[in-house]
Amino acid sequence: MATCSTCSCYKGLGFNIQMAFQPIINTTTQSIYAHEALVRGLNGEGAGEVLSRVNSDNIYSFDQTCRMTAIESAAALNMQEQLSINFMPNAIYEPETCLERTLATAKKVNFPHERIIFEVTEHEKIENHSLLVDVFTTYKQHGFLTAIDDFGEGYAGLNLLADFQPDIIKLDMQLVRDIHEKRITQIILKGILSVAEELGITVVAEGIEQEGEYLYLRDQGIELMQGYYFARPQLESLAQLDKKLFT
Repeated sequence: MATCSTCSCYKGLGFNIQMAFQPIINTTTQSIYAHEALVRGLNGEGAGEVLSRVNSDNIYSFDQTCRMTAIESAAALNMQEQLSINFMPNAIYEPETCLERTLATAKKVNFPHERIIFEVTEHEKIENHSLLVDVFTTYKQHGFLTAIDDFGEGYAGLNLLADFQPDIIKLDMQLVRDIHEKRITQIILKGILSVAEELGITVVAEGIEQEGEYLYLRDQGIELMQGYYFARPQLESLAQLDKKLFT
């Protein structure tokens, strides 16, 4: 791969970041399937505060720094599960060259890139839909898993599925909230699960905070779940699974 000369991803970010990790749970095997890397400030500042410092001048560097930091931290923590990394589709010029530093970092720290999941959040307005499809296609060709985060909340949704089928869709937490008590949301969920099954896409339910949500979603056949009910994000460490949550 040739170094991309059209963007500023090699420039210094101008501030430091670190990662917190929140597990994605396989509720059938009662084990951790993956850990999602969530950006934090050097003093533990939340993602919102960190993202408020991202602008058009440093967005490319920020996206690359997040990827590299997540992979380096996962390797340092001896993570054996999948690593899920959020990426910013509007911070990519050319998919192939923009993967260069990701692959180089994974190789340097001996973290198998086949265990990396790249998530794009649906609530970020995609400026170039066809480029996002190219990005996803390129990532799959290199052996990465792909995911749409916050599915059902924002801009991409079913239109994106028509052009590209990711490995995973993560249900938006607003769909999950109190779903065991909301008949309309339950009907919508059944429609999404039907589409996902037909397309061979794995569904993750995120934002689980209550036992009732967990039990209802489990009974609908969803295995993979994420949320405070299971574990909160851990700053530069990996959460341990409490098996008592499943009894």
